[in-house]
Amino acid sequence: MNTASFFTNLKFSDDSVVITPMLDSDFGKEIRIAFKEGQIMKEHKTKFPIAVMTLRGSVEFGVGEETFTLNEGDVITLEGNVMHELKATKESVVRLSLHKGDTVDRVKGVLKL
Repeated sequence: MNTASFFTNLKFSDDSVVITPMLDSDFGKEIRIAFKEGQIMKEHKTKFPIAVMTLRGSVEFGVGEETFTLNEGDVITLEGNVMHELKATKESVVRLSLHKGDTVDRVKGVLKL
């Protein structure tokens, strides 16, 4: 059994979003992404399905020509190989649920795009 709090030791950075691994289990990985208002994760994709949930704040989640506003408590899922991007419209905390085969390093690599 593992436990974690997405709000304990929460840190934000003026330079970029802050990506923190929270849990790694036999079936998946949970990642915290802390955005200051206006910060962006540029368009990217993964070969695995994902789920993204806004825990605090609000983010614009772009998929192709569509943009979805994810407010506190909202969740969205994507199949693998779908291009998407995120932009915080206010200070936000996002939960990213990854497939077991995906990696935190890949997520951090998005910041270098």
